[in-house]
Amino acid sequence: MTISLNHTIVPARDKRASAGFLAEILGLPVGEPVGPFIPVRIGELTTLDFADVDFATRGVGDIAPHHYAFAVSEDEFDRIFERIVKAGLDYYAEPHEPKRHGEINTWRGGRAVYFDDPDGHIMEVLTTPAE
Repeated sequence: MTISLNHTIVPARDKRASAGFLAEILGLPVGEPVGPFIPVRIGELTTLDFADVDFATRGVGDIAPHHYAFAVSEDEFDRIFERIVKAGLDYYAEPHEPKRHGEINTWRGGRAVYFDDPDGHIMEVLTTPAE
């Protein structure tokens, strides 16, 4: 049996703005609304379905930060990192303390960079080392 992730719901204070933010940084289109969701397709099989916090958390007031990691090619990393810098985002090399603000992580043989979306979700863009 082959298992793949089809979609996950991303809670947001403003689903359109949050979906647009991530799509802009990753260089992806925002999909047409599907019910209460604004999707951003990641690869061939998966969508991040942005939903307003009152739907996504079912009455919980605050949004608990989630972590989303996106594996990209070296060229895609360069283009995405350029958009992160151009947008003036605070980026960092570690998702925990010390975060090493203004740095890129290279400890895995590839590169990784973290940044927060408007709702405090931790976004990671990473390359994998050449085999």
